Parts: sequence; structure tokens; C-alpha cells
Amino acid sequence: MTARTYLLCHAHPDDETLATGAIALGLRARGDAVVVLTASRGELGDVRPGPFALLVGTPELAAIRERELVTAVAALGVVGNAYLGAPPARAEGLPPRRYTDSGMRWVTPTVAGPGGLAGPESLTAADLDEVTADIAAFARATHATDLVSYDDDGGYGHPDHVRMHHATRAAATLLGLPFHAIVTDPAGPYDEWLDATSEAEALNSAYDAYKTQFVRDGDEVTHVGGQDDRVIRAAGLRLA
Repeated sequence: MTARTYLLCHAHPDDETLATGAIALGLRARGDAVVVLTASRGELGDVRPGPFALLVGTPELAAIRERELVTAVAALGVVGNAYLGAPPARAEGLPPRRYTDSGMRWVTPTVAGPGGLAGPESLTAADLDEVTADIAAFARATHATDLVSYDDDGGYGHPDHVRMHHATRAAATLLGLPFHAIVTDPAGPYDEWLDATSEAEALNSAYDAYKTQFVRDGDEVTHVGGQDDRVIRAAGLRLA
């Protein structure tokens, strides 16, 4: 069977671990390659209480989150990663740009919506065709065979997640490549289920890279808002 290259397209640092860490490790274990594209540095995201809280909205926090992403993708065995808008994840002929976090607010305890702080350089303010073209450029540069991102509600409604769903799906159509939606519910539906239980050490290391975002204790995870969660050690892909 010919190895494939899966491009995981995400909105912020840590999404590649929380949503697709198990998928990345499962794909790697079967001989496929994984590359990651991240849209923003998560500039408007919350951070854990303590010294990091003083850095919210500053370049220093963005730099920390960049370093966290580097550590996480190395733990996951990713063979390449880039930020949207920076070559090679920039459409030919366009100057490099930086997409920023659009922010969010909690509409319910588990569903997010627009937060009202998205600036002119934010991902959701950008033209969808431009975002699509940048994703397609990175897919070409990495010889991706499959594109992966959130389902149509972005997993939990974050506007940047929703935008990445639509742009990634459009890029897949433009390139004639398969688009796979992320599935974390074992009840499905899904087309394939990837179990990374045997890669516990690598997945734990990816989670532990994000000191600004959450605390892991065994399989228990506590997010910045105090929400309790669990390490996702298996997840699926649904072909759209």
C-alpha cells in the first residue's frame, strides 16, 4: 500500500494535539506522513492562571505559543509544519501575511461563538478565497494526498475553527484531493478509527508541551477555563 501524506489544518496551537494528536500518531504508525498547518498563534486565547496571564494579547505570548507548537509537533512525529500566510503556506505572487486569532466567547458551557474582538488581520476577516489559496499552496508544497480539518461546526463553534473547515474543504475541492472531517466520538459516524493507545508517551509529551493552556494528570486534563476533559487517545476520520 502506497504511503499517503495527510495535511492537518488547524486554527491555533494545541488544536493539532487536542483534536488530532491520536490521528497523527495513528497515521504515522501505519506508515503515512503527517504535516500540520496552523492559522494563527492563538493570540486571543485564554491562558492558565499565573505568570502567563500577564502576557495575554502580547507578542511574548504569541512567541511562547509558537515554541509550544514546535515541541508538540515534534512529539507527534510531524514531518513538516507552517503558519498560514507564511511561505510555503502562501499563495504564489502574494506577500507574506500573518493571520491573527479572531477570538470567541462561550455561548453555552460547551459551544462557542464570535467574541467581538476580531481585528482586520484576523482569520475570519480574511477573504475565504485567500485562505483557501494559502492552504492549497501548502498542500502542493508538501505533496499532501489528503486534507483534514474540523467538521462544519468547527468541533465546538469557534469561528476560526469554522473558517478552517470551509477553507480546507474548499482547498481539497480545488486540488481534487479527499477532505476528511475529524471525529472524536467513537459512536461515529466515521470511515476509519485510529487508536494511539500504544503511543501514550508521545501523546502525553504533546499535551505536556502546552503549559499555557492546560494541565494533564494521567488521562485527566484541566483546561484554562477549569473545564475537565480527558486525553483523546483514539479518534476517527470521516470522508466528506
